[in-house]
Amino acid sequence: MKLLAVCGMGIGTSVLLKMNAERVLDQLDIEADIDATDIAAALSPDSTAQIVLCTPELKDQLKGIRAEVIAVENVFDLAELTEKLEKSLL
Repeated sequence: MKLLAVCGMGIGTSVLLKMNAERVLDQLDIEADIDATDIAAALSPDSTAQIVLCTPELKDQLKGIRAEVIAVENVFDLAELTEKLEKSLL
């Protein structure tokens, strides 16, 4: 499984989302490849991601992407991230 954690520049919020998603997926015992990236890379036709994690303000910019987009309100809230990933993956 391939996931992308996305923010505007690919070096701030996306890295936090990536680290917390890795924690959550470890707890759920789900193997996945997670990359932190920017919006342009997420929108690339070459992207093989199945799930994209972002903040709500970026969700509209990711319309039309082939992957499922999950907007995370609080990137530090592992319970929120767990709930949203469980809905998608289990």
